[in-house]
Amino acid sequence: MSMKAGSKASLVLDARNTLGEGVTWCTRSQSLYWTDIHESVLWHFCPTDGSTRRWSMPERLASFALCDDDGWLLLGLASGLAFFHKESGELIRITDVEAGLPTRLNDGACDRQGRFVFGTLHEPVGGEARRAAGGFYRLHADLRLEPLPLGPVAISNSIAFSPDGATMYYCDSWTRLVHRCTYGDNVTDACVHIDLSHQQGEPDGSAVDSEGGMWNAEWGSGRVVRYDRDGRENLVIDVPTRQPTRVAFGGERLNTLYITSARDGLSAEALEKDPHAGGLFAVEVPFTGMPEPRFAGRPM
Repeated sequence: MSMKAGSKASLVLDARNTLGEGVTWCTRSQSLYWTDIHESVLWHFCPTDGSTRRWSMPERLASFALCDDDGWLLLGLASGLAFFHKESGELIRITDVEAGLPTRLNDGACDRQGRFVFGTLHEPVGGEARRAAGGFYRLHADLRLEPLPLGPVAISNSIAFSPDGATMYYCDSWTRLVHRCTYGDNVTDACVHIDLSHQQGEPDGSAVDSEGGMWNAEWGSGRVVRYDRDGRENLVIDVPTRQPTRVAFGGERLNTLYITSARDGLSAEALEKDPHAGGLFAVEVPFTGMPEPRFAGRPM
């Protein structure tokens, strides 16, 4: 299905997130979760009544997943993984990740089997240059952590899976290359899927629709782009902010595209021209998403 550009997202919530990310739709509650990474805050938004809720985290929350067990989330905190119970506030640490390296967790999503796949990013210290110091991992339902042969990576992003779960998409935003690989118990045949190295924007968070199209938020270019299975651009959503970060399909029919964004790195002058930076945006699209897979593991 080939579409022309012209669709535009609208502001839903002026959240003013420093670095809004990880947006995820919960079909059970018909509501939305996301994180403001730099503020260490988990957000919740209910579109039917406009209500919001926030939870403070003990450290930066980079990504997360809904769990099979109601009330629980799997957290990808800056330094490692943990379970979190929304009502009691109980936090159960699972494991550290890349302890001793100058990295933190970043993008993550569950595969179709309910395993949490995530990557890390390098945090330069003392004026050093950013480099590919991080990697990609998979947390199994038995809480075993498995390194994946997809690194090294400077800024992991765009982790998403085809409808049948047999293809994984991922990127290093630093190189502006989105890759795909054959995905299953083994991960093989990685290759470049989309090359944005000659464009202004960097590939950030992604989601896949029921037809296998990948939707990617382009940091720095104020747009979300849909790519078909062959990596060809066929729909562009204009977002009225410079730094969209990630997308998720929501709504009763899963045809509303929600988009988080960021104020991070924007000067006072830039923010004057971009007053809704860090907001939550949405647009109805002529495609439907898929229910977000839930993490199959349980708190011990």
